[in-house]
Amino acid sequence: MPMTHRTAHPAADGTTTAAGSPLRAVRAGPGVRTTALLAAAAAVLLALAAPAPAATASPVHRLPLPALMADTGGGDQLITARAPTTRATTGTVRWWQRHNGRWRQAGSAPARFGAGGLTEGSTRVQGTSTTPTGLYGLPFAFGTAPPPPGTASPYRRVGADSWWCEDNASASYNRWVAPLPPDCAAGESERLADYPTQYARALVIGFNYHRPVHGRGAGIFLHVNGKGATAGCVSVPAGAMARILAWVRPSAHPHIAIGTAYGPTALTRY
Repeated sequence: MPMTHRTAHPAADGTTTAAGSPLRAVRAGPGVRTTALLAAAAAVLLALAAPAPAATASPVHRLPLPALMADTGGGDQLITARAPTTRATTGTVRWWQRHNGRWRQAGSAPARFGAGGLTEGSTRVQGTSTTPTGLYGLPFAFGTAPPPPGTASPYRRVGADSWWCEDNASASYNRWVAPLPPDCAAGESERLADYPTQYARALVIGFNYHRPVHGRGAGIFLHVNGKGATAGCVSVPAGAMARILAWVRPSAHPHIAIGTAYGPTALTRY
């Protein structure tokens, strides 16, 4: 707080000073008047130099992330996967629930993205190890492990013949197949059982899914972490994946939004 400076002036009527000492009526000579003026000037300078009282900062109301987005898919559940920049391979996944028109965060976890970073989903090229940005549905879940208690999403158990066809020449491009069809080359596809850690539990991200564009990319999932960055998917720790699966409700029309904090691929644009 600023200090208060009090100057004791002689009282001509016999009153007391601030310290309570009686004063006699005296006539101030030129020297006394000069001293008094200098003291007053010093007091003014000290008052001007003293810091002003700190203004009380008004609280800033921060809107939840889904409320800032251009679109959330129209449902009451949303997963957001945000990276700092398109070159990043790590970021944060949060899941949100809307109740009575208001979004509330239901959970969060550290996330990993593609080894090639992130790229605009509508122009992505297959084989670039980039995670596609955009807003997508979540068609179904799958895993080599049983679904966690409370799972309501359709859940497919991975077997020895469970594949994800990524062959651009196949009619089954970007689809779960079991067994592998003749027109889908094994070398161009993914045998899901070969990844028991990452695909212990997963959600299919609806990127390029409903009307697949050959060459844009296939097999983009939200799955359990492996050893490092992904080949284009989004991954989270195993515990977080279990919590997400137990939370997702198809009746709430859940979506996932993937993007960056700023720029053309900002998550809020989707």
